[in-house]
Amino acid sequence: MKNSERVVVIGAGVAGLTSALQLSKKGYDVTIVAKFVPGDYDIEYTSPWAGANWMSFVKDNERLANYDRITYDVFQKLVKECPDAGIWPRRCITYVRQEDLDKQSDILGGLLDARPWFADVVGNFTTLDPSTLPKGYCQGIAYDSVCINVQVYLPWLQSQCFANGVKLKVVTLKHIKEAMHLHSSGYKADLIVNCTGLQASKLGGVMDPKVYPGRGQTVLVRNHAPAMYSVSGTVDGDDELTYIMSRPGGGTILGGCYQKGNWNGTIDPNLAQRIIRRALEICPDLEKDFPLDIVRHNVGLRPSREGGPRVELEYMEGVGKVVHNYGAGGAGYQSSYGMADHVVELVDLALME
Repeated sequence: MKNSERVVVIGAGVAGLTSALQLSKKGYDVTIVAKFVPGDYDIEYTSPWAGANWMSFVKDNERLANYDRITYDVFQKLVKECPDAGIWPRRCITYVRQEDLDKQSDILGGLLDARPWFADVVGNFTTLDPSTLPKGYCQGIAYDSVCINVQVYLPWLQSQCFANGVKLKVVTLKHIKEAMHLHSSGYKADLIVNCTGLQASKLGGVMDPKVYPGRGQTVLVRNHAPAMYSVSGTVDGDDELTYIMSRPGGGTILGGCYQKGNWNGTIDPNLAQRIIRRALEICPDLEKDFPLDIVRHNVGLRPSREGGPRVELEYMEGVGKVVHNYGAGGAGYQSSYGMADHVVELVDLALME
């Protein structure tokens, strides 16, 4: 790889940082330009608000399954080799209600299958005996997965970028073409990688009308859950979810909801109470040692996109070569390395021409 091949990555969320890291490993001269960086908290900066874990909901989509497959393998390696990354091995358990079996859902996807696509990818996949399930559930699965403490992982990911020579500029862009002149070398970039998430709907030159927020609300508690849990549906509405993620370093995330098109960053106290009620119903062990102890309530906006994530090469008039990587929605972490590797393939292709 030639040192003269300069790449500017827009965005310092999990997509931007992972793309920059993988590009730097290939020898590209990478500069990240971003409005927000790890340590910042803003409703526009989606990555710090994530749960986050690996729980694939892909169904009948080989491209997205491959993203998740690649990322699962990387996370397993990081668990063993990088204890400072904030990734923790956890058992993941999914319960399915009878009334949800025939649903077609982008949110639930393959989780409704008795044997989802990833059964042969994850460790220790098990179909649960129906007699062992909580009341009201007809099937369940369990497998080895991971939970990620994003407050640890994002700074760690940034540090890996810096160790590989990636530079960072804190900048607010109005148009994508501005990024071409922001490479740390002072020279024009050869290519831009667009990892702007929700801002892809607002950034000049991109303005993708398919991008929308998937509002999520969670409750962080000090209590410990013995595993990660998810369920197929709730009695409280189709846009509400039940999931539990016990985090590396302590505490547990209780969720949640997926409110399509909702940009509201304000906490809904009634929703919070429903989240807590559902979590205790599925995992009463949360209160085994002490009553529920709330640390804080969170709202985050998943950077979703109609038709799924956009990972593609575009030749933009007045800008040049652009590789897009945005729109992963709730799969931003669990797809991150697979999507970033696809970005590297597209950058290689574009810069060989």
